[in-house]
Amino acid sequence: MISLFSSSRLAGSLYTALSCACFIRSGYGLAPLNPYPQGQVSSSNPLEVDLGYATYLGVANELNEWFGIRYAEAPIGPLRWQRPEAPKSTNNGTVFNASTSAAKCPQAPNHVSPPSPFAPSPGESEDCLFLNVWAPPNATNLPVFVWIHGGGYGSGSATCDMDFFIDSSKEPFVGVAIQYRLAAFGFLSSDDVHDFGTPNAGLYDQYLALHWVQNYISLFGGDPSKVTIGGESAGAGSVMMQSMAFGGLVGEDLFNQVWAASPYLPQQYNYGDSVPTEGYYDFAAAAGCYDSANPNATQQVFQCLVNQDTEILQNASYTVTVDYKFGQWAFLPVTDYDIIQHRPSDQLPTGLINGKHALIGNNADEGEMFTPQNVTTEEGFIEFVKWMFPYFEESDLQKVLKYYPITTAQERNSARFATDGLNTDTTAVTESPFATGQQQRANNLYAETTFVCPAQWMAEGFSTEGHEIYKYQYSILTALHGDDLFAYFTAGEVPVNMGQSFRDAMISFLNSFITTGTPNTESVYNTTVPVETAKFMASWPAYNTQNQAQANLNQTGGVLNITTDPRDPFDYPVAMHVNPGLEAAFNLVNAYTWEGGRGERCDFWKSVGTRVPEKRSR
Repeated sequence: MISLFSSSRLAGSLYTALSCACFIRSGYGLAPLNPYPQGQVSSSNPLEVDLGYATYLGVANELNEWFGIRYAEAPIGPLRWQRPEAPKSTNNGTVFNASTSAAKCPQAPNHVSPPSPFAPSPGESEDCLFLNVWAPPNATNLPVFVWIHGGGYGSGSATCDMDFFIDSSKEPFVGVAIQYRLAAFGFLSSDDVHDFGTPNAGLYDQYLALHWVQNYISLFGGDPSKVTIGGESAGAGSVMMQSMAFGGLVGEDLFNQVWAASPYLPQQYNYGDSVPTEGYYDFAAAAGCYDSANPNATQQVFQCLVNQDTEILQNASYTVTVDYKFGQWAFLPVTDYDIIQHRPSDQLPTGLINGKHALIGNNADEGEMFTPQNVTTEEGFIEFVKWMFPYFEESDLQKVLKYYPITTAQERNSARFATDGLNTDTTAVTESPFATGQQQRANNLYAETTFVCPAQWMAEGFSTEGHEIYKYQYSILTALHGDDLFAYFTAGEVPVNMGQSFRDAMISFLNSFITTGTPNTESVYNTTVPVETAKFMASWPAYNTQNQAQANLNQTGGVLNITTDPRDPFDYPVAMHVNPGLEAAFNLVNAYTWEGGRGERCDFWKSVGTRVPEKRSR
């Protein structure tokens, strides 16, 4: 987390350095290493698409669907921890059945307690660089929405309810969901990986998939000049990374618009810093490629990993991840000075950003699921801060206490409730539906440093000249991290804590953004959106430094109920209103003064961004 947070805006010299970014040095920012061949659609069957390297036969449901389309060579053997390559195979006339999803990339979920042993899954494979496409029948030159899944950069896949999202939208668009290498396979980093392979392999996978979209989406009815990339959590973090890729000099070549829901921004070290290097050697040791008592030459360690059996590598990736810190992942994006050249808070304010329009949001209670629930005293809170930020000095800790104040009365456990965001005395710092006092202090600190402030910084970056950004907070209880997915990616009956009008409204402004570049296009809204809510969305102002407008997405009405959210691992009973009778209730607030000065706290986190460990050698 903290290594991403920099101080204030860049000096002119760094701006100049950014504007001369590494396209020439990398040679990769302009095009794939080997170009894609041309493709064509069968004249007799529009579901049969020849990509030049392979032909895929989709299926017709309510939408035309193609699952398991390969966009890159299998990254196994010599291609492990290398930049992905477009498929080299020549089409021999074989038609691949595209009716089922491909294998997921090897999964490595965050901290499991108690840790369960690794069990290989037939549904996972290193050969996993595939994507899925959904298109309305007879689609032609439609806007395109590319979804990048979340999962902490360690889990997830291209499986999603894109068909529900498209079918629920008034204006049609083509949907794409991509897979990318995860955990150690996608985000292993060290001097060795940099010297003999590439850090951030998973980000390069995403980047190549976006090139695939530019080359082929027209064959599926999409317009490559109207592409929105979107994601939630690590998917939204990936959207942020792609908006910064190659110093922001890709421009609008790959996408025009970005939608980031709860962008996950963990500690971003330099590729050879101590933390990623320790993770590299922990992984190598678990894979039988490194013995600290008898170390090999560095190239031998890396080569051993390249040649190792896949099941051994999957076990090592899983084992290192599940034993990592609670609420954090072991293998994450790094500053590699190529695809990712700077910390987001360094680069975003310069306006050197890929894409033009942005929609950025966060949830009201992002941190609760990722924070140890044992913080009861100020001493415990300080220990939590040290645990999160081990390089903090005493002066830093004192500033944290200043920016996250608490009174003696607030330290005691009390009735839990959702704050309204506007009261300056009762704020999310010490009150939420899940905790009060010191525990909520810790929950909110994690939320702001990891999800909420990154959303704020993206908003600030996309408010620079030549860009436009709209900001929101998803506030309906329980508003846990990921709860917003139930609005647009969960088919079936509306959740008990979400009114149908809320779901219709959220799908409508998302549909408006994807198809017109703004959430304000009223003609795109579903007719079921309440009149007052539609008027609000149509007049929703863009965020800028003079008007830090944020849409607060909430509800009114319903029936009071004490219930437990099934996604909440701590089983807290929450007093919330449920159906019937829930109705959307959106209002406009100031993002900077929200929750007792959240913007000021985010500025503080930027100011302590240099607390990063030094690069070490072995």
